[in-house]
Amino acid sequence: MKKYTKSIAAAVAALAIFVTTNVNAQTASEPTNPSRQKLGIGLNLGVPTQDGYSFAIGGDIRYQVDLDRQLSIPITAGYTNISLKDEFGGGSFGYIPAKAGLKYFFSTSGAGAYALAEAGAAFGTNKGAGTSFVYSPAVGYAWDNGFDLGVKYEGLAKDGMNNGYVGLRLAYGFKL
Repeated sequence: MKKYTKSIAAAVAALAIFVTTNVNAQTASEPTNPSRQKLGIGLNLGVPTQDGYSFAIGGDIRYQVDLDRQLSIPITAGYTNISLKDEFGGGSFGYIPAKAGLKYFFSTSGAGAYALAEAGAAFGTNKGAGTSFVYSPAVGYAWDNGFDLGVKYEGLAKDGMNNGYVGLRLAYGFKL
């Protein structure tokens, strides 16, 4: 599993470099083209899907490259903390997700309803936590003014075990 998650992390990093390089080259050759890059900051709140956990909270930063008005490549990193219920010993575990994916807008305006799928690596912050595979399907609505509200599932898989949460992501995006 370690080789698998390291491969996923390397693929996410390679995709980020590839997308950034291509967009910068494209933007340089099209000076009158409107911004095709966005940076968003989000707050994630959720309910864990496994017994013994009480809530999930986190924040993220998302870099998004618009391939056209309907299809984008998001690259997301942040921090998430999932708390244990008191009767299970209390405490919590945290992880840093690094994900890349595809975001599809159902409207040709580049705003409105969308579907999103991301995958990558989650680096545990607790001692001995290691790295997990992280995946996150979502649906949401993005307004032209930059606000974004989404409903998502974020799952972690490691050594045949799965954990995750169903949550809301409230974000604000800036055009670069």
